[in-house]
Amino acid sequence: MTSRLSTLLGVSVAALLSMGGAASAQDCERGDLDARYCDTDGDLIADTPTDESELLDPDTLIFAYTPVEDPAVYKEAWADFLTFLGEKTGKEIVFFPVQSNAAQIEAMRSGRLHIAGFNTGSNPLAVNCAGFHPFTIMAAEDGSYGYEMEIITYPDSGIEAVEDIKGKQLAFTSPTSNSGFKAPSAILKSDFDLVAERDFEPVFSGKHDNSILGVANKDYPAASIANSVKQRMVEREVVTNDQLKVLYTSQTFPTTGYGVVYNLTPELQQAIQDAFFEFEWEGTSLQEEFSKNGEAQFIPITYKEEWDVIRKIDAANDVSYACE
Repeated sequence: MTSRLSTLLGVSVAALLSMGGAASAQDCERGDLDARYCDTDGDLIADTPTDESELLDPDTLIFAYTPVEDPAVYKEAWADFLTFLGEKTGKEIVFFPVQSNAAQIEAMRSGRLHIAGFNTGSNPLAVNCAGFHPFTIMAAEDGSYGYEMEIITYPDSGIEAVEDIKGKQLAFTSPTSNSGFKAPSAILKSDFDLVAERDFEPVFSGKHDNSILGVANKDYPAASIANSVKQRMVEREVVTNDQLKVLYTSQTFPTTGYGVVYNLTPELQQAIQDAFFEFEWEGTSLQEEFSKNGEAQFIPITYKEEWDVIRKIDAANDVSYACE
């Protein structure tokens, strides 16, 4: 399928697949990475090319935030940070609102998306198929971070416990979402012996806000969602807590991972990292939006460590990182 971002950037799925087929396989260590990448240092992410002809140093940098809630809200939320990013890099920065995780991965794989925040579940696919280098996440002042997956319903739905979902409908968000599909699928199977299609009807809403609104408006009897998205929607008075009932809360997962495409020049990658870690949140549009979750800074992370639990969930769900 094509998407708004792929259309805007002149990228089609067919073109991307042909590019993937044309890319020559490299004779190197790579683990789960696509054949176009190498991982000689074992950090599970694509090596930055040493051949200068393979490096990118564009005059305009494209930034995309993970497709949750209203894209217009996030264009405004990121405005102050992107201005600072432009000052630090000396580049023009363009924000593109994406409508799907697939579009975001497609665009980075094509070389036309340079900086991004990928949601928790999409990080492994972005790393392995698009050469994504995640290096930071948002955290609270004390350095704590993360969110929980919740399975929610509405009051008087007749669903009092997770087991009551049997025979009913459950809304997921998208197959690449951790809290919107992968984690609940694994947990429902292992802890409650509930399997999609066999025990309940799965539907896909596309985004967390669609699922949350769907439950609040009684369009879906239940849904699996990221509670960080729910909290921001409550803060903006899009929904109220009394419209929703929490049936299950998971362990804490890492939230959106931010990073760059692997083949930007090392100097540009460093300048972008510096912008994230030097940005002062106080009084900015970023603080106004993300302080609703208690987030107040960017902290360094590694894909190898922080996404270990997500890779284990993927393994439990027999998820493949094949790119075609």
